[in-house]
Amino acid sequence: MILVTGANGNLGSATLAALHARGVVAMGGSRTPGEGVRRLDFDDHASLDLTGVSTLVLVSAGYAEDDQVIARHTAVLDAAVRDGVGHVVYTSLTTAGDHLGFALAHRATEHLVRASGLPWTILRNGLYAELFGALLMRAGDGVESAFGEGALAAVPREDLAEAAAVVASDPAPHGGRVYDLVGTPITAGQVADGLGVTHRSISLGEYRRRLLEEVPGLLPFQPPMLASIATGVRHGFLGGTGPDLAGLLGRAGRDPLATAVAAASASRGA
Repeated sequence: MILVTGANGNLGSATLAALHARGVVAMGGSRTPGEGVRRLDFDDHASLDLTGVSTLVLVSAGYAEDDQVIARHTAVLDAAVRDGVGHVVYTSLTTAGDHLGFALAHRATEHLVRASGLPWTILRNGLYAELFGALLMRAGDGVESAFGEGALAAVPREDLAEAAAVVASDPAPHGGRVYDLVGTPITAGQVADGLGVTHRSISLGEYRRRLLEEVPGLLPFQPPMLASIATGVRHGFLGGTGPDLAGLLGRAGRDPLATAVAAASASRGA
């Protein structure tokens, strides 16, 4: 049986849908289970029962400080070893993202996966096109961002989910492989053009000030995380391309610009 963690999250649910679309039997795991989803809470070690799981798709349990994320991943990998999981597929972060504020937990987890002794595959996912579009800020009749003229090799989440489903469906040929799943470079200006509005660049200092003072609900670790994305894009570190995504999908990736425009449009209407 294939089990996908984070089944109620965006990537986990999309990966489950992609597996089911391929006719593959798969189950989800979540701390808030529902129909077809078993309870799997990384903070409750007693819930980590992976008996009967042949392939575990470990969707990163982010949205926390590094020590908490790494502790969660350690617990589930320990359970995978204990319960005899046959293969672990981990959704990590693109190689170009080594400097980002949330890279450490991913790279530390990669070390844990390799050290587990289990067969493994690591999917180094590029940043979502949906995220890029949603991070553009409304400003009168236009949009603003701290991305400057920099490009992001963004990937629609649906493509990353399909790639995970391809690997999980038949993991053996992908054993010991690290795939760098990046898309086509797009810029904030191109997204603005798609919206039919102008784009104005703001400084990184102004962006950080807005995150700290004007955006409600952010957790303490999130402003530096978002600022690291902005400076990475702005200064040209996240625009590189590669063949791995198309190689896994057997086709060209979906258009990240259209996805980012749709996300920015939805964000502007919120």
